[in-house]
Amino acid sequence: MTYDDATELRRLRWRSRRGMRELDRLFERWLDRCWATSTEAEREVFRRLLDCEDDRLWKWFLGHERSDDAQLDTLVQSIRQLSPG
Repeated sequence: MTYDDATELRRLRWRSRRGMRELDRLFERWLDRCWATSTEAEREVFRRLLDCEDDRLWKWFLGHERSDDAQLDTLVQSIRQLSPG
């Protein structure tokens, strides 16, 4: 990982702190397991996901609603499938 990658990852970890532990853990899980091998397109979708409001994110992750944006929905479903351990 280059210096720029490490710096961006730190920034994203900070942006991922939502004040809702459950969301924090979901985002951290993706960053820990998927960031390093993700494409730039996947990373951009993750950045867009972080721009969404917490209440909307929570409904998506609980499966009560789905995003109208297919890319965001795909990422949410992917994150939901990551095991907690």
